Amino acid sequence: MTALTLSTAAAPGLRADAIVIGVAKGAKGPVVAPGAEAVDKAYDGRLAGVLETLGASGAEGEATKLPAPSGFKAPLVLAVGLGPVPEKDTGYDTEALRKAAGVAARALAGSKKAAFALPLTDAADAGAIGEGALLGAYSFDAYKGNGKDPKAKNGKAPLAEVALLGGKPRDKAYKAAIERAVAVSEELNRARDLVNTPPNDLNPESFAAIAQAAAKEHGIKVQVLDVKALEKGGYGGILGVGAGSAAGPRLVKLSYTSSKAKKHLAFVGKGITYDSGGISLKPAGHNETMKCDMSGAAAVFAAVVAAARLGLEVNVTGWLALAENMPSGSATRPGDVLRMYSGKTVEVLNTDAEGRLVLADALWAASQEKPDAIVDVATLTGAMVLALGNRTFGIMGNDDSFRTALYEAAEEVGEPAWPMPMPEHLRKGMDSPTADIANMGERMGGGLVAGLFLREFVGEGITWAHLDIAGPAFNEGGPFGYTPKGGTGTAVRTLVRLAELTASGDLG
Repeated sequence: MTALTLSTAAAPGLRADAIVIGVAKGAKGPVVAPGAEAVDKAYDGRLAGVLETLGASGAEGEATKLPAPSGFKAPLVLAVGLGPVPEKDTGYDTEALRKAAGVAARALAGSKKAAFALPLTDAADAGAIGEGALLGAYSFDAYKGNGKDPKAKNGKAPLAEVALLGGKPRDKAYKAAIERAVAVSEELNRARDLVNTPPNDLNPESFAAIAQAAAKEHGIKVQVLDVKALEKGGYGGILGVGAGSAAGPRLVKLSYTSSKAKKHLAFVGKGITYDSGGISLKPAGHNETMKCDMSGAAAVFAAVVAAARLGLEVNVTGWLALAENMPSGSATRPGDVLRMYSGKTVEVLNTDAEGRLVLADALWAASQEKPDAIVDVATLTGAMVLALGNRTFGIMGNDDSFRTALYEAAEEVGEPAWPMPMPEHLRKGMDSPTADIANMGERMGGGLVAGLFLREFVGEGITWAHLDIAGPAFNEGGPFGYTPKGGTGTAVRTLVRLAELTASGDLG
């Protein structure tokens, strides 16, 4: 993990591999952002012109390298785009700072130390820059090289150290912001690692073992229900999905408690460690990234651990519904009826609509504890990707104000989201002549249908929301901002922010 420090040093005298500065997009060309005054002075105030000559405009995502001026101990200056110059006195948006820091960290892979001289006016800016740098520096190389010699790995090592210039090392607010950035980023990167781990090494049992180890380290109570316990408890949904795999399913409960808590949140994550579609086999070209179908459980796991590390004054329970969806002689068939943990029966019309089955059991289990709110997270439907694209997740719920609060929390931390409806007329499409409900309904609006199905398994009177992260959970394109190729860890920061707002009593 990249080291993160606050520094009061001046840019010219700091020993580092690079000085990172910001450049914004102005009406008449690039504008050097605050924080880079010493660099601009060393260029006789002509840094903006030099950058424009090199092709820089200040647009988001840009990274322009140039030799450091004479007298600087760092040999390189890296100018990263911040987007449009903000309106007077409003300062730079924290997400713009976060993205720019991520771009810089990626561009400086292989470097030992970089000094970030980006606009920094308060502790929130420091936290955003630190978070962006730590997330942008992420790389997953556990399977590269010969497994023994780190130098044999392909590519460059992540940026080793980031010093935030203009920071206040002795200021409590700044220190807290950095500590938060480190805790959240480390856990989000842990979620990314899990999503990127190949399914031959990550199955329900090994995922549960990882959760147990982390829980022990951070003082979190953990309970793991194996196949026998699931059978005894009547968890028909989880068992039905995992029936075709040699790797048996698990339900993991992680409980973080605070002696000062007044509220209790439950997070429920879909954890399909590999999704072949089961008997309703996915077509060719749709299987290659299905190791990511446990992204919801990874996000829930990371959020609970982050809450514990931050010592938030709220009780948070995480439920990881883990199974591998495979076709075999023992697999659930289309037409089978499963009796769920709630007692309801479900006619399985499509075994590739399996996420809602494991979530249904976990939602009912979470409901038995009567939390103040439940949020489930899942790579649930391709329909949500069609509706919102690859970078935005959908939010549904049984309480409009809670859905709005989640949307605002997601926007605040830089995770694009959009509130979605749950039209009642779509519920009729899941009526079954054989069971209480079918796991499929109308094809059009399939993401909304899935939300309506999940609502059936939320305890009466409990506030609930559903995050369908099918689009942004796994980035198959090139990296951007602080988002890498592969597992993204999306929804972790939204869940953590929700827990913080709940703990402080500021939830809208």
